[in-house]
Amino acid sequence: MKKIGIIMGSDSDLSVVRKAVDTLIALEIPYEVHIYSAHRTPAEARDFAVNARADGFGAIIAAAGMAAHLAGALAANTTLPVIGIPLKSSVLDGMDALLSTVQMPRGIPVATVAIDGAVNAALLAAQILAVSDEALAAKLDARRAAEAEAVREKDRQLSL
Repeated sequence: MKKIGIIMGSDSDLSVVRKAVDTLIALEIPYEVHIYSAHRTPAEARDFAVNARADGFGAIIAAAGMAAHLAGALAANTTLPVIGIPLKSSVLDGMDALLSTVQMPRGIPVATVAIDGAVNAALLAAQILAVSDEALAAKLDARRAAEAEAVREKDRQLSL
């Protein structure tokens, strides 16, 4: 099975990124997590993206706040799918990161999830891998069925 690369711009992003890691663990998807900054360690970020396919990755998740150039910097250096997680910061409540992540130029796509949307980033990466992995697709189907049943159970318990 291909791995998912999770790159965050700073160790302060770990509390959000951890939710993506936990989701990948639950789905038994191999992953690696690294801290690379588009601005402070651009060579390392570029090297990761350039080599990601050869290193066994099937998709990359990039979490960054504020200017949030990380997802775009990675996407510029690979044709693997890149999923950006814009992170909430004390500046503009993450809207700056959302707009920086979603407004990529033509030819360099970055899929973008909600601000702090790490679980959905992991699930989207899993769905990308599941295109060619029936066992993973079955796990995703089972997860959705369990979530639907949890809502039905809450409905049954509702008494107003």
